[in-house]
Amino acid sequence: MSDPDTPSARHLWPPTCTTDMLRLRAVMLDAIRHFFSGGGYLEVETPLLSRDIVVDAHLEPFQIPSTDDPGSYLFLQTSPEAAMKRLLAAGSGSIFQITRSFRRAESGRRHNPEFTIVEWYGVETTYEDQMLLTQNLIHHAIHAVRNWPATAPPIATSAGFCNDRFLSPFRRTRYVDAFQSALNTDVLNASVAELQQLVRRRTSTTVDSPLPADRDDLLNLLLAECVEPRLGAEQPEFLCDYPASQAALAERSVTDDRTACRFELYIQGLELCNGYQELTDPDELRRREAEQNLSRLAHATSALPGAPLLEAAMQHGLPSCSGVALGFDRLVMCLSGADHIDQVIPFPGDRA
Repeated sequence: MSDPDTPSARHLWPPTCTTDMLRLRAVMLDAIRHFFSGGGYLEVETPLLSRDIVVDAHLEPFQIPSTDDPGSYLFLQTSPEAAMKRLLAAGSGSIFQITRSFRRAESGRRHNPEFTIVEWYGVETTYEDQMLLTQNLIHHAIHAVRNWPATAPPIATSAGFCNDRFLSPFRRTRYVDAFQSALNTDVLNASVAELQQLVRRRTSTTVDSPLPADRDDLLNLLLAECVEPRLGAEQPEFLCDYPASQAALAERSVTDDRTACRFELYIQGLELCNGYQELTDPDELRRREAEQNLSRLAHATSALPGAPLLEAAMQHGLPSCSGVALGFDRLVMCLSGADHIDQVIPFPGDRA
């Protein structure tokens, strides 16, 4: 047993956020629950540990050896997506969940390996519907804090919550238009060589650094350094209609096959949520899992087994729906004016 009197234990036991911040989180979580229940969404719970894992080239799950099946693993979920879609296929109707999710190798000012996520799926809704719902949800949370009858903690009257631009209608900007504005280039039609030249000219990549040959890797570099810092600078802003190669589990657009029905919300350059018009075709799910695993191997990470239980649910029949995953801790950061995630959670990874 470790010694509680060691200098490290004496230093690390206290929480990194204030009690006022905990109260603020509680008010916001209560507001979110009331918003969804009032809108006809059922609150659900799904496993944190599952045999299924949604394959993403850029997300690394925690793996835990299975005690029931030697040689196999369970996964701490990077989001509750797979299990929630199984509920949708079973006839749950529109659902939401407030839970914990886990991602390896994600620590820093805006990241913690364990975090609170709000995820929801609206049956027979479009991704455009969900952009409006996301805006209304955030407005509802802000009003709940401002109308809090208890003595307001100092954080609730900080510049974050006093800033009325969060209550204005959120902007919607197409991915291609955001890049056109920042780089004066139609990146959806640019070649890999042209994107490499842009990376050389417009990012911090050094002259002798090798450049990625993958189109999406180049786009992500340009997004991070040239586009993201501009997003949501004046008011919250949805970046929508991502390249089809970055569809993840979103449907491709029926009006422009270069793009997918996907959006992300940004406030002052910080990404808060990811939304999709959800893919319902199990064959396409299998194809995209294979594609993502190839990308993982190309980036020197291991392949993942995928989500066979989700695939079976989709074969049974996933209803037409759109879903959103929102990082709650990041939302608290934005609205409270905090500049580090440690200020809005009690026990970050190095104190857990």
